[in-house]
Amino acid sequence: MTRLPRVTGPEVVRAFERDGFAVVRQKGSHVYLRHGDGRATVVPLHSGEIIRSRPPL
Repeated sequence: MTRLPRVTGPEVVRAFERDGFAVVRQKGSHVYLRHGDGRATVVPLHSGEIIRSRPPL
């Protein structure tokens, strides 16, 4: 199985913004993003921590 790259929260937010998402708000260390078509997600911004991937359901 191919390994995924190790990325931090700010890197994930920038990738979502390049894909058309916009930051809607931030509450504490969590950034809420929304896309024009209605999709939404939350990204944690914990200083220097690597975002872990979860296996598909």
